[in-house]
Amino acid sequence: MPNKALFNWSSGKDSALALYKILQNSDFKIECLLTSVNQQFQRISMHGVRVELLEAQAKSIGLPLKIMQIPEMPTMGIYENVMTESLTELKNQGVTHSIFGDIFLEDLRKYREDQLAKIGFEGVFPLWKIPTQDLIQEFILLGFKTIVVCVNERYLDRSFVGRIIDQDFINDLPDDVDVCGENGEFHTFTFDGPIFSKPINFEIGEIIYRKYEKPKNEDSSNTACDTSTSDAFDFGFWYCDLITK
Repeated sequence: MPNKALFNWSSGKDSALALYKILQNSDFKIECLLTSVNQQFQRISMHGVRVELLEAQAKSIGLPLKIMQIPEMPTMGIYENVMTESLTELKNQGVTHSIFGDIFLEDLRKYREDQLAKIGFEGVFPLWKIPTQDLIQEFILLGFKTIVVCVNERYLDRSFVGRIIDQDFINDLPDDVDVCGENGEFHTFTFDGPIFSKPINFEIGEIIYRKYEKPKNEDSSNTACDTSTSDAFDFGFWYCDLITK
């Protein structure tokens, strides 16, 4: 019998490729997509994508969607409590594994596995340690299509947001930017490919710049940006708003 699993769905390219691979693995049966959403704005955490487009993805993929509502600036404790409640509910339904699209961030994987172990879950990482150059080429060759919806100005300027990832995009990336954005350089929304029954229809809205203030409480984190370095809040983010057609 396959293991019942949840898939941590970000809406982006790494999630899409990881899901594609795990759907071909008979050891697992995906019970649902799990996505964290900014409670205040009703947009996917980090990516800034509207919930309506997330729902359209799940419908086209053909899997149930479970949304975790996360406050705008949650403490780690609040974030972990929401996650624990969600996973406990799924555990009661027989789910035992949690699948991620992470590629090479060792600290992030350890954090995930430590938190999962507390609830009796096991983490699965289908893309782990595969070179990102290989992953992005496989993604494109499989026929996936994805658009950049957020860039961190520490690494990329406004011109990169709103672009479709293709060979030209890859060629234009600075040498110090990972082609999959694994260090938080950019985030994407995947709208077509082999896991979808039909493409997700949208139109490009306005380009928005947003800078986050450093929280007064040091235990606070912001799931919309990378706060792992001391100067993280010195940089802003460019978002491309996508609107459902």
